[in-house]
Amino acid sequence: MLHFTSHLGFTPLSSPLFPLKLYLVGFASDSFMGFLFGSESMALTLLLLLLALSVATADEDVFIGVNIGTSLSDMPHPTQVVALLKAQQIRHVRLYDADRAMLVALANTGIQVIISVPNDQILGIGQSNSTAANWVSQNVVAHYPATNITAISVGSEVLTAVPNAAKILVSALKYIHSALVASNLDSQIKVSTPLSSSIILDSFPPSQAFFNRSLNPVLVPMLSFLQSTGSFLMLNVYPYYDYMQSNGVIALDYALLNPLQANKEAVDSNTLLHYSNVFDAVVDAAYYAMAFLNFTNVPVVVTESGWPSKGDSNEPDATLENANTYNSNLIRHVLNKTGTPKRPGLAVSTFIYELYNEDTKPGPVSEKNWGLFDANGTPIYILRLTGSGAVLANDTTNQTFCTTKDGTDTKMLQAALDWACGPGKVDCSPLLQGEPCYEPDNVISHATYAFDTYYHQMGKTSASCDFNGVAAITTTDPSHGSCVFPGSLGKNGTLVNITAPSLNSTSGDSSAYNFQSNAFTSIVLIHVLISCAVFL
Repeated sequence: MLHFTSHLGFTPLSSPLFPLKLYLVGFASDSFMGFLFGSESMALTLLLLLLALSVATADEDVFIGVNIGTSLSDMPHPTQVVALLKAQQIRHVRLYDADRAMLVALANTGIQVIISVPNDQILGIGQSNSTAANWVSQNVVAHYPATNITAISVGSEVLTAVPNAAKILVSALKYIHSALVASNLDSQIKVSTPLSSSIILDSFPPSQAFFNRSLNPVLVPMLSFLQSTGSFLMLNVYPYYDYMQSNGVIALDYALLNPLQANKEAVDSNTLLHYSNVFDAVVDAAYYAMAFLNFTNVPVVVTESGWPSKGDSNEPDATLENANTYNSNLIRHVLNKTGTPKRPGLAVSTFIYELYNEDTKPGPVSEKNWGLFDANGTPIYILRLTGSGAVLANDTTNQTFCTTKDGTDTKMLQAALDWACGPGKVDCSPLLQGEPCYEPDNVISHATYAFDTYYHQMGKTSASCDFNGVAAITTTDPSHGSCVFPGSLGKNGTLVNITAPSLNSTSGDSSAYNFQSNAFTSIVLIHVLISCAVFL
């Protein structure tokens, strides 16, 4: 599937990110076996091993992640990006680069992160082991384990997007992996490279699929590398492009993962397996294409998949409804562990493309509208995910708000309001005269709006709803009239959910909470001094 630009973490079922190998060895000596199982200390050791194994198994659970692009005219600060991830309970992300500020912001969150070697750096890394070692030192070793880096994506769709780098792609993979080995991180962090599904030819029926043979000189050693290092095939799957380029052959419901009647499913004439959607057919085609090259135990992780919510006049199916339908169906399909017809029950972990709409991306309108949220963190649409867990449940669950406490001194409230609308970077324009939240025009009402906005943009942590004791968390929606608060379901049922605007800072290790406390104290002192001056 060829498209205008390359769409830029995962724990494959057969290759955990933190693998624990438990070897069962047979011993001829009955006395040794008696000692082994008769010793309380050894029994405890075995118990701990089994517990560790169960943890490793838990880590292998399928997941939904998101890609985070940065081609926004007003890219949120990394701390606000992380606040949105926390609020939406997104535990796996993929970055297009290894931005230091973002990696610092992700530290100590537990969020699993795939970082990337950008395409324009592959030639240098693929030609120099020392360049690869320096890259790993600066972008991995400097952040791990505080930042939970689980994989490195070496480029994206290199074989189709940067064909001149194809010949050194495997060298780049090996050099990055060697640097991880030297740092004793190769068992925790896997190395792979995303492929466009367009390199799979004759993809239906899936059982006949094979990779573009001209790419075999790269693909064979690449798959050998993935297999020997316990890594996985990264695959970008876009049913939207398959549908658009099929000239009506592919039905819209088949592309959107909508339920189909049995007589409308596609049947693989060789295996008699029934396919009810494009996504499964492409994933299975990848498995068959690998098997054609004699690789049968390399798992697939879908690193990009999604649907645009808006398009040009010649893209009539790039709509809010279709984007919502596809992503909602895909998330349910993955998390329900349905698997594919070839591998039922073995679901494929998938990263949604993408977190934000990227308004500065080149190309058609659709290229700018793949996001789940806008730059302010407002959902582009409300995903329909009832019963599919908490991830991206940006609908009606867990509604809490931050409001002013009753009986609080108005000077304290005014100082807190000034901080929130100033150093706290809250957009207080809705509080201006003539705007929806101006009335009632008093410090209690205005402070409540500012407090609640800050609370939501910081991921609804309890520490972000304090303001030196003048605020408290409540489940009562403070919205009134046309003034709809962040986190509230408005009259049209649309959730208002935000991240903070940019902090205009290049440092990723600033602490908003410390800043709030220190700056707020300063503002209170200023107000006290002003009050004293008035009375003198």
